[in-house]
Amino acid sequence: MSEHKILDAFPAGHPRGSWPAEERAAALREQGESATVVMDLDTDRFLVISAEVAA
Repeated sequence: MSEHKILDAFPAGHPRGSWPAEERAAALREQGESATVVMDLDTDRFLVISAEVAA
């Protein structure tokens, strides 16, 4: 089972679209964090999440 920790969130209506979220995820990956971007349709936001495997 995996858990997702929300590291950051950006509004989907941002003029640059998902770019700010993608840039944040890239910066986190450079720091060694496992980060990816997903769209939360319920809140209309791009979420930067970290996938951590629960023991």
